[in-house]
Amino acid sequence: MRGRRGRPGLLGVAARTAVVAGTATAVSGKVQQGQQAKAQQAADAEAYRQQQEAQDLAAQVPTQSPPAAPAAPAAPAADDVLDSLERLAALHAQGILTDEELAQQKARILGG
Repeated sequence: MRGRRGRPGLLGVAARTAVVAGTATAVSGKVQQGQQAKAQQAADAEAYRQQQEAQDLAAQVPTQSPPAAPAAPAAPAADDVLDSLERLAALHAQGILTDEELAQQKARILGG
């Protein structure tokens, strides 16, 4: 049999198309994996940063409360406690304090 010269036959065109499509799919998948990895890394870094900020803020909460006056009447002391609890509730609602941190700070305010 004689070989075919000139333009490739139907089988050759189909094979070439399959190779090109397979290569394009592989490259596209690899690029998408890289983008997903970068996005996940950025999300992890942001979550870590927010967690660190929350811990720093939670550590500052006891130092931010105003010192109680020893000769203060009972009503203003109750207002200070109420204000402190409201601030803690706001920090918890914003997601800055965890449930555990909120419970610790409430116990500190109400117990001391």
